[in-house]
Amino acid sequence: MDSTLQQLGGILLKAIPTVVLLLIVHLYLKFMFFGPLQKVLAERKQATQGTRERADQLLAKAEQTQAAIENTLRKAREEIYQEQEEARKQWTTDQATQLDRARSAAREMIQQARTQFESESATAKRELAGTADSLAEQITRTLLERKTA
Repeated sequence: MDSTLQQLGGILLKAIPTVVLLLIVHLYLKFMFFGPLQKVLAERKQATQGTRERADQLLAKAEQTQAAIENTLRKAREEIYQEQEEARKQWTTDQATQLDRARSAAREMIQQARTQFESESATAKRELAGTADSLAEQITRTLLERKTA
């Protein structure tokens, strides 16, 4: 067992330079490779995070702008609808006014025609009455002439 311990001690003694070299390589890599790599990754993460924050800010600003534009469009549509409604009301009013004028003109024409008709009718009745008397006299004369003949 003594020889095993001596051999183990010799192996450990020979392994010390390897362990020291591994520690040196570890420290070297830690400070020369992993340290700057960690620094670059942290800067990259910071830049990415900053870009994301700026993108989120831009997105929020774009949403606000979109909401403002939609609000403006909604107001413009409401104004257009109001203008259309006013134009429709004005058109309806104008149409009703023209219809009333046409009705008044038609009533006036009917009244004039009625008056003219009554006037002509009265004239025709007078003429017929005058003609009827003369026809009655002619008929009477003709009948009397036949009886005497």
